[in-house]
Amino acid sequence: MTALLEAVGVVKRFGGLTAVDGVDIEVAPGEMVGLIGPNGSGKTTLFDCLSGIQSIDGGSVSFDGVDITRRRPHQVARLGMARTFQLIRIYRDLTVLENMELSTQWAGVGLRDLFRRADAATRRKGEDLLEFLMLGPMRDEPAGTLSGGQRRLLEIGMALMSDPRLVLLDEATAGVNPSLVEDIKDRLRAVNSGKGVAFLLVEHNVQFVADLCERVVVLDAGSKLADGTPGQIMDDPAVIEAYFGAAGRARQTNAGDAGGNGTGAGP
Repeated sequence: MTALLEAVGVVKRFGGLTAVDGVDIEVAPGEMVGLIGPNGSGKTTLFDCLSGIQSIDGGSVSFDGVDITRRRPHQVARLGMARTFQLIRIYRDLTVLENMELSTQWAGVGLRDLFRRADAATRRKGEDLLEFLMLGPMRDEPAGTLSGGQRRLLEIGMALMSDPRLVLLDEATAGVNPSLVEDIKDRLRAVNSGKGVAFLLVEHNVQFVADLCERVVVLDAGSKLADGTPGQIMDDPAVIEAYFGAAGRARQTNAGDAGGNGTGAGP
């Protein structure tokens, strides 16, 4: 299947630091791919490079067959790629529904129209998405009054307002009450299966990734360390060592020697 997103040899440097070092990654239409790695491995920087927030120093990025290597974020978004952020970005003083209405700007909306009141169709679409995300009762409340998990759901809803084909989702479970993590997982799965939206997920909650994604890419020190199914990744000695060091690798080896399946330690 032709890739929806394809990045080849992506390099990003900050002075003498190479934050992303020759990374290849692709996402097929409708695919859910996890992107994991230790802190500082370059995950969010790679997201910035894919979405046009950061210019790259080497390599290329294409989306739906279009070279987006030098395109700006709003141009990338108009092609159908949406992005959320590790630090939640919402308009705290606006209502929940107003946040949704403002986020439809990418799809065929001119600059002048951005400052007009949302039309009835846009408002209805926002209301429907809020109901889907279990935020309907809070539609008229200031977004700043929402809990951390509700803000994550709102940010996901804002990303979906432009009918994207791919969402880059950065730390969907960070700061979220465990009781809401399952709800977020269910909503993402429903969007993927029902609308065919592809997702590339940066996430520290590896179980969350394993439950949602058929494929996982691992970064370490800016380079791609592994690419495979969740089971393959969790059994990979190089991945275990990247997360836990030599002690983690030794635990995995000991588990295998004892007759186990080698999964006694994992990211």
